[in-house]
Order: sequence, then structure tokens, then C-alpha cells
Amino acid sequence: QVQLQESGGGLVQPGGSLRLSCAASGSWFSINAMGWYRQAPGKQRELVARISGGSTDYADSVKGRFTISRDNAKNTVYLQMNSLKPEDTAVYYCHVAVTRSYWGQGTQVTVSS
Repeated sequence: QVQLQESGGGLVQPGGSLRLSCAASGSWFSINAMGWYRQAPGKQRELVARISGGSTDYADSVKGRFTISRDNAKNTVYLQMNSLKPEDTAVYYCHVAVTRSYWGQGTQVTVSS
């Protein structure tokens, strides 16, 4: 079993920054990938960024603005979000792929003036 604890969401003005954190605890043999997804009202959940080994993937809409990183010693994945836009408003979910997928409870990010 893997438990995920997210933090870092909130309200920010357009152009501002936030950093999301997701700490994994429990037991596993190896983590295949860690990442962040988001879901805006009335829309499907979508991949924001993912890190697996030394590789990263980003949604086109966040490239150049968001950076995903991972601290293996702390089993924590981070999402640094800069130059935030109103369209980034969503619930952000941490995802970990082990032998199956695990999801965090979600953290709200609201970008508004």
C-alpha cells in the first residue's frame, strides 16, 4: 500500500507561482513513475507532468512554466508552477505508479485576480 500526502495548493494571482509537494509513504518494491494530473470543473483529468527515472514529460500547455522534480531520499515529488494563468485553475492530483496506480486526495489551485 502507498499513501500520498499532497500540499502546496492555494489561491494565487495570474503570473504568480506555487509549488506542490507530494510525499509517498508505505511499502513498495520500486516506484516506476511519479507525476501530477489536474481536473478542472467540467473537464476530464489530464496529465500535467510526469517523471520516470531520468525522464520527464509535460503537457504542452505547461511547458516552459512548470517543472517537475523528485527527491528519492524523501520519496517526494514536486511541481514548481510559475507564470500561472487562470486556465491553470483545477484540482491537482499526485499520481504514483508502482505495481498499480495510487492517487492523492487532490489539492485546489486557483489562479485569479
